[in-house]
Amino acid sequence: MISSMQKHLFHAVIIVLLIVIRPSFAGSTETTAQPVLALPIKCTLGSNCYIMHYVDLDPGDKVLDFGCGSQTYNEHNGTDFGISDLATMKQGVAVLAAADGIVHRARDGMADRLIADQAQKKAVSNIECGNGLVIDHGHGWQTQYCHLLNGSIAVKKGNTVRKGTPLGMVGSSGLASFPHVHFTVRYQDKVVDPFVGRSSVAGCQVSRHALWENAPDYVPTGLIRAGFSPKPPAQIELWQGEFRAAKSHSSEMPALIFWVHVFGVLQGDREHFTLINPDQRVMIDQGKYLTKSNRSWVSYAGRRNTQDHPLAKGIWRGVYQLKRDDRILINLERVFIIE
Repeated sequence: MISSMQKHLFHAVIIVLLIVIRPSFAGSTETTAQPVLALPIKCTLGSNCYIMHYVDLDPGDKVLDFGCGSQTYNEHNGTDFGISDLATMKQGVAVLAAADGIVHRARDGMADRLIADQAQKKAVSNIECGNGLVIDHGHGWQTQYCHLLNGSIAVKKGNTVRKGTPLGMVGSSGLASFPHVHFTVRYQDKVVDPFVGRSSVAGCQVSRHALWENAPDYVPTGLIRAGFSPKPPAQIELWQGEFRAAKSHSSEMPALIFWVHVFGVLQGDREHFTLINPDQRVMIDQGKYLTKSNRSWVSYAGRRNTQDHPLAKGIWRGVYQLKRDDRILINLERVFIIE
């Protein structure tokens, strides 16, 4: 028979075990409920897409991304996955569900365009997300996808989706100045940076518990695209896809311009252009320090085509390098044929 003392001892052991086990179980449930996110876009970062903006973690009027850099803007509440131009957009780049869930709401039917002035910005007031949707992942977690291509939304409210389900295509609807998908994560209606995870502390010097399945590298500066044109390109022309197919031109072209479109340059960065003619003579060899930071930067160098100094027929080479202190951030070469 079990004595009274043994019974009391047995009950005491059970109580101690419950006290020890319960906190561990609660922590495990919370971790399990937190979504593990895949990228919301079907592309390869650093190859045919890039992250233009991160979540702004500064609680005031300044800006701060999770890497303690400035590749964001004030109160930006998501991560912008960009593509090179509208020509690529029209070819179709899929937006994907980042995790399993149920479509909470969706909107389609808004035109794609590049917002360029205050009047256009005012026209999309209160519908800045454009064509987009929200997915509920349960336990207070939601993801939002904005600026999708008009007519591309492939799901509707109430649909169940799995991680990787195609939701639509990257577009430029709503308040968009370039083609991209704006991706926002919320927990109980509060924005969460997927590179950081839930944090009660503002700023970038915090413990990180990224929500990503495979966290992308922090790349605050990089190439969007580069090429040649017969005239200096405006940034809006590059976003529209102008000069995309320019691989050659007749010898009657008015000038040969070698250009780059870059994101995330900082004041003090040094860029260098080299232009080499078909006879391997260096026609341009120029560098400069950048005098201001810019989230989206277009730069170029070139030569006019004149009777006194005509552009030689054959293969021209352009070399571009962007350095920050002693680090080479971009180093590329492009070729162009004058026929």
